[in-house]
Amino acid sequence: MQLITWNIQRARGPEGRTDLNRAVAYVRRLADFDVLCLQEVSSGFTDLPGCDGSDQFQGLAARLPGYNAFACLSTDTLHPSGARRMFGNMIFSRYPVLQVFRHSLPWPSDPGVMSMQRVALEVTLDTPLGLLRVTNTHLEYFSALQRKAQVERLRELHREAVCQARSERPGEHTAGPFCAVPRAAAGLLVGDCNYLPGSEEHVRMQAPFDEPISPYCDVWQTVHPGRPHAPTVGLYDKSADRSPPFTFDFAYVTQDIAQRVHGVKVDASCNGSAHQPILVELAR
Repeated sequence: MQLITWNIQRARGPEGRTDLNRAVAYVRRLADFDVLCLQEVSSGFTDLPGCDGSDQFQGLAARLPGYNAFACLSTDTLHPSGARRMFGNMIFSRYPVLQVFRHSLPWPSDPGVMSMQRVALEVTLDTPLGLLRVTNTHLEYFSALQRKAQVERLRELHREAVCQARSERPGEHTAGPFCAVPRAAAGLLVGDCNYLPGSEEHVRMQAPFDEPISPYCDVWQTVHPGRPHAPTVGLYDKSADRSPPFTFDFAYVTQDIAQRVHGVKVDASCNGSAHQPILVELAR
């Protein structure tokens, strides 16, 4: 199984031009991926740099035939023109998608700090490796208060999923919304986390639980122990006040399937966004 996670930032390259064809070409060149997790997909926004307002959710789905496409909106607002303005994450999967959850993450008030609603898109996949839960997220950038609350919620969602995967639900109907759908205990959490390796949030995301639940572990550290994470942001920043490249994008895997991770790679050649894609490979 090959999974790519990438904050496409509306598919805007360093020259300021938005190009979905270029973005799709980059991920296809990186791998013949089975699962693709994208952040910062937009529709209806013309006030974002390089954005023409086109529906990128539909545009990406049209460019990726053969994949099941799912979206989760963090922003869905009405423009004065009457058009909807939408912003969020997408997951594309070759595998059957048994169940989809769209989680709104905590957004506690943080006066004086610019912020926006954040979400996590979760799917349960029926893969050759067994059932896997993939969660694609994008955490708050400006507010540390909100970002820490979002990390706690993601941990809570993981705990909830594992407990549900382990327990029977008595009295289930065989049809309708009460019908039992399998939920995987093992899984991956990927996305733009907007924190640095070794930060409080990075450490907390991997913290053990008080009960026998397999915690998340950083895929990069699993494959490259002791080696600094390859930078995922700023490689092609040409601004006058640019900082050295750094890492905000991560892939985590539950510890119980960490031995199945056979590789992880940050594609440093891609310049279709301010972020770099990450490729994760799992095997039996």
